[in-house]
Amino acid sequence: MLPQRSSRWFGPAWPTGPARPPSPAALLGSWRRLLLARATRQEVLGLYRRIFRLVRKWQAASGQMEDTIKEKQYILNEARTLFQKNKNLTDTDLIKQCIDECTARIEIGLHYQIPYPRPIHLPPMGLTPLRGRGLRSQEKLRKLSKPVYLKSHDEIS
Repeated sequence: MLPQRSSRWFGPAWPTGPARPPSPAALLGSWRRLLLARATRQEVLGLYRRIFRLVRKWQAASGQMEDTIKEKQYILNEARTLFQKNKNLTDTDLIKQCIDECTARIEIGLHYQIPYPRPIHLPPMGLTPLRGRGLRSQEKLRKLSKPVYLKSHDEIS
């Protein structure tokens, strides 16, 4: 007696329902998304590696060893916190904004030799509103005028 064949292994060769093949535009769109996801993934991983290489070479501007250790620890904690917070992002625009922020913070830190974000000072009513809407328009203008490298700083601290 022969063993019975399981339908799991030997199913029909063709689909049984009225399935249509995906259109070429849909296939091209999915390939684009896949390539973009791979490109952004590689870019994000490259930034993460760049931060760790930067930490290995980092020297505090004061030249003190304890300052160097504190600044290195700050850079590592900040990077881990931000990367963990943003690891589930799927929107490509938000991912690009995070990449731009990370790049800006790295470049500013290297240029000014400080790992902390450069503070900005905007007086409470220093921005002129477009119309007389008062405090709400001031808050909106303050939010829009925030530099790229400070976008996530207020969310963490």
